[in-house]
Amino acid sequence: MIVYHRDGGLTAADRAAIARDRASLNADPPPATAPIPPAIPSRDGRAALLIASIDTSDRVDEDLLIGATDELRDRVAEGVPAGLVVKVSGPAGFSTDAVKVFEQINGTLLLATASLVFVLLILIYRSPIFWAIPLVTVLFAEVLSRGIGYWLAKAGVTINGQTSGVLSVLVFGVGTDYALLLVARYREELRRHEDKHEAAAIALRRAGPAVFASGMTVIAALLCLSLAEVNGTAGLGPVGAFGVALAMLAMLTLLPALLAITGRRAFWPFVPHFGDAGTDETHGLWRRLGERIRPRPRRVWIGTTVALLVLCLGLTQMNSDLTSGNAFRGDVESVEGQELIAQSFPAGANAPTNVIVPPGGGGPAAGAARVAAVGRAAAGVDGVAAVLPVERDPDEGTLLHVTLEAEPYSERAFDVIEPLRGAVKAAGGDAVLVGGPTAEERDLRVSTARDNRLIVPIVLVVVFLILAAVLRALLLPLLLMATVILSYAAALGIGAFFFMEVFGFDGIDPALPLFAFIFLVALGVDYNIFLMARVREEAHAHGTRLGVVRGLAVTGAVITSAGIVLAGTFSTLAVLPLVVLTEIGFTIAIGVLLDTFVVRSILVPALALDVGDRVWWPSALAHRAARPDDEREEGPEPAAAETAGSGSGGAA
Repeated sequence: MIVYHRDGGLTAADRAAIARDRASLNADPPPATAPIPPAIPSRDGRAALLIASIDTSDRVDEDLLIGATDELRDRVAEGVPAGLVVKVSGPAGFSTDAVKVFEQINGTLLLATASLVFVLLILIYRSPIFWAIPLVTVLFAEVLSRGIGYWLAKAGVTINGQTSGVLSVLVFGVGTDYALLLVARYREELRRHEDKHEAAAIALRRAGPAVFASGMTVIAALLCLSLAEVNGTAGLGPVGAFGVALAMLAMLTLLPALLAITGRRAFWPFVPHFGDAGTDETHGLWRRLGERIRPRPRRVWIGTTVALLVLCLGLTQMNSDLTSGNAFRGDVESVEGQELIAQSFPAGANAPTNVIVPPGGGGPAAGAARVAAVGRAAAGVDGVAAVLPVERDPDEGTLLHVTLEAEPYSERAFDVIEPLRGAVKAAGGDAVLVGGPTAEERDLRVSTARDNRLIVPIVLVVVFLILAAVLRALLLPLLLMATVILSYAAALGIGAFFFMEVFGFDGIDPALPLFAFIFLVALGVDYNIFLMARVREEAHAHGTRLGVVRGLAVTGAVITSAGIVLAGTFSTLAVLPLVVLTEIGFTIAIGVLLDTFVVRSILVPALALDVGDRVWWPSALAHRAARPDDEREEGPEPAAAETAGSGSGGAA
């Protein structure tokens, strides 16, 4: 849709320029562009439209679409009379602008994410050397995941720009998290074992199971997305799962090898020497936090729960008004053109709804009567501004363009589609089809709602079963799942408030709740696995109450570092000029920080302390007999520290 607009009304020179553009484009059309019919003037005399149809029916080719649209934009921009505004919009304009934005994702996002991880690793390890080891490992996994993604696309998996962006962030975030946990354990073992190879082997043996369990939890949750009806969502499932699997395998193979090669020297200047004592079990910030929670755990978990429920009130700001028409941050030509069209034409003129009346029996007269009946039925639907016959084909039927009164990517327009379908099918039979950008966007929202209802409960069941297997309990996984869901709702509430009241977005993407749920539940459970796996080991030696305090003390620093890294990597999605990616990155970053600093550090320990040994029901640990040294700290015990996924706080 090429729109020409002048606030004071089109002049004779403007009309001559429009006619000249049409003649030039028809004489030498851009690739796959059909002849352009005469200009359509607006009733107010301020605007006119040229409709250029780009035929991609034989092949869906982004280069063809972009090439034709860009050539149209370049040629109509030549020789424009002063004061006349010319914009190219319509479905092809929106698609071209979206493709161009996504083409910038890989380089921009990779640079932003890698730079952030580099800075955070420098701050965490305080070493000018060591940062290179985990960063090289995660870069290896990221590049390999792109190669796997290429073959998945060749095999028929739908991969779009959004999936590509999320994959980079996911591999960097998860991979760096696993590296932090393994390195923390390795650093701890270097203080206990003189041989660096022995330290690396023990660290892998003790931290590896928790990393593996964590990775499998995320992989299982992502694979549930494969059940989605929306192809883009379904494609994220296997692509993301392969990315996490490669990150996990790289941290369990390449990283330990690099650690064994470099040894202690890589930690310079803070080198862990053999015989150095670790004091996190008995001293430190996280030990003090555990000791403050231990005397009154019920008061703590009730107060924390109430605070999170207050944050959930932001869910009242939720709406799903984000559409293709307002999905860009900043100015793009297709959106500017849509706004100009809406000033002088029915807003739906920018992207007409298509009604296809297939050929039927009874001869040409009967076919024409059926088309006329369908046209009258469509024109009688509330919200329809005009109906025009565009094209007739003896094999395919007749195409009608239905112009809606509302902006074509708005909720008002979506509400017209179902009545329109009912009316035209009643007039012309069930074979009559209603398509076009508005109908596609409306159907996408219906499918997204169906995916939310199907996938969310499946993910909950899958994650619960994995937790029950890892922790060998039933009550504890239920408590952990409840805390993660509460954290997810609070993060979504905070996000909704900021999107509507602070950032001024027009709405929230319909897919955001599902994506946020998948990542926050799976990644939130990760940190609970790391914490509670350590607590379980400590509980065998010291009882559950003291085990919780010790487990929090030795995992607090490294899990907090991991949470900051993961939140930081997802926040890099905000550098891209797309509202949906900004919303995904912001919500997940907030959710991870909530889970790291509130849920895992305060709520989960308080619940475990309040429930006591019963939290391990029905395992034997729930019936463990009290020992004389329970609840009494006698200093750090190396044997008790040999657990999955733990580490001294030296990494932070």
